[in-house]
Amino acid sequence: MATWNDGEWQARIDLAALYRLVDLYGWSDLLGTHISHRVPNEPEHFLLNPYGFLWEEITASILLKVDHNGKVLTESNYKVNPAGITIHSAILRARPDVTCAIHTHTQAGVGVATQKNGLLSITQHALHVIAHAGYYDYAGIETDPRERDRIAAALEHHNLLFLRNHGIIAMGRTPGEAFMWCYRAERACRMQLAIQQAHVDTVALPDELIEETIERNRFLNSPEGYRAIGVNEWPALLRKLDRIDPGYKT
Repeated sequence: MATWNDGEWQARIDLAALYRLVDLYGWSDLLGTHISHRVPNEPEHFLLNPYGFLWEEITASILLKVDHNGKVLTESNYKVNPAGITIHSAILRARPDVTCAIHTHTQAGVGVATQKNGLLSITQHALHVIAHAGYYDYAGIETDPRERDRIAAALEHHNLLFLRNHGIIAMGRTPGEAFMWCYRAERACRMQLAIQQAHVDTVALPDELIEETIERNRFLNSPEGYRAIGVNEWPALLRKLDRIDPGYKT
């Protein structure tokens, strides 16, 4: 049986928890999409799901360690999704501050990412997200390693990347931060689609107020603000997961 040092084992537990939580909240796509976790003290390696498992089945021990070129370093009969290698290697190489990245194909996320104007400044929830979001133009399935440069260029300082016509990537310095950006983006997208489907006039927010709120959110959501993303939510989410099924830790 394989053994791991304490740092990698904790990363595996946290990543398995992320897979289970994303599935629990209804954001998984059967075997599609992926979540990564940088391996502590191994800058060229990260953890990814083995292709062939539903996300509700993911455990710490079945996760695969891979390098940025896609070589699987864990003994396994399973392979990884090559698009996952392209996307996550691009992110983790370009952003040393990012530990985890979550890629989803939800109805709400794709519904907004496909709109010409993307996420609209029509709700407070949207303004939380817009303050930290960028966009990446669709260029086909990301199995071409050359796409890594384009993805890296689009990242800049963002915690969220809307992949036009495709989905969303949420990133964080911790698993909790990555999850909460995914949660916030999903909520904002669902609200926008609900408003649009109602076919009613919306209340327009003044441009000055939009800019002020976006800037305020950048501060409030930072480590210097009062609601640093994921700090309080992550322990609560793990308690929720443990009440349902603590098997992700195995």
